[in-house]
Amino acid sequence: MAGETVIAIIGNLTADPELRTTSAGAQVASFTIASTPRSWNRNTNQFEDGQALFMRCSAWRDLAEHCAQSLGKGMRVIAQGRLQQRSYQAQDGSNRTVIELQVDEIGPSLKYATAQVQKMQSGGYQGGNANGGGYQQPQQARQQSQAPADDPWGAPAGEPDF
Repeated sequence: MAGETVIAIIGNLTADPELRTTSAGAQVASFTIASTPRSWNRNTNQFEDGQALFMRCSAWRDLAEHCAQSLGKGMRVIAQGRLQQRSYQAQDGSNRTVIELQVDEIGPSLKYATAQVQKMQSGGYQGGNANGGGYQQPQQARQQSQAPADDPWGAPAGEPDF
């Protein structure tokens, strides 16, 4: 969509996603991603953390449910979406403005972890982390998911032809 600010953010979830249902019946998952820049200090020969950015995020409908089932506090994630600004009046009467990321795509970062992807019945995909957090171990996932022979996503891919 023209004129929207699309960004990607990499960071850790500060808490488990909170899943709610709106009065119209749509599901929304809300969570915060903390992204802290690091830089190398040549004088001390150590990495130094910069100021953390805490980005409030929301994911809607099927993606909201997938986030609630797949992601947990502390997980390193990569999220892509559109920045949205909204204003509201707080309970004390002051006017406030917030900037949130409306997530279009999100998944676990594989820099320090592994993941197992499972096809969802709705046509989406669910990520999983093999080191816990509510995810199946890769061997268990393969045993439980017997896909039809004509499903290209059902069977593990062979060795690539390089």
